Amino acid sequence: MNKTKYFRFRKTENFLNKHLSKNEQILDLGTPNELSIFLQNKGYDINSCHGFDFDLEHEKINNYDYDTFVAFEVFEHLVSPFPILRDIKAKKLVITVPLRLWFAKAYRNQNDPYDQHYHEFESWQLDMLIEKAGWKIIAREKWTPPFQFNGIRSILRAFTPRFYAVYAKRE
Repeated sequence: MNKTKYFRFRKTENFLNKHLSKNEQILDLGTPNELSIFLQNKGYDINSCHGFDFDLEHEKINNYDYDTFVAFEVFEHLVSPFPILRDIKAKKLVITVPLRLWFAKAYRNQNDPYDQHYHEFESWQLDMLIEKAGWKIIAREKWTPPFQFNGIRSILRAFTPRFYAVYAKRE
């Protein structure tokens, strides 16, 4: 695992440790991936939700059993994350997203239609989306990835947070 990915995984784990207990049933939006496996190996009860289009069939998310809902770097790929946030049955929510960078275009993999960002949020935009869907934000955290010199953009990235985590609750 590369340095940046390990850093992001550890930051996500530390954020979860502050706000969730390991005995909660967690539903992760997306396919099983390196981060969900990493967190399972750290003792979290995480199951992945996949096999359907989240924009078109978001109601299928509630066919799963879960107490807490997480979306780790998934919302930026969706056309409309609002219906998911509004309709999920969880009482707790953790979302991480990459933040929009003023000096770089939105990520797009032209060879894979699912591996591109429809949104790259500013932190206030994600906050507004979460709150409008009926959640109360309890904690927020921004992360700047470890420095690796690859030119002028890497210098800018050293001072500009790239990842944003939010923990929210609903009554």
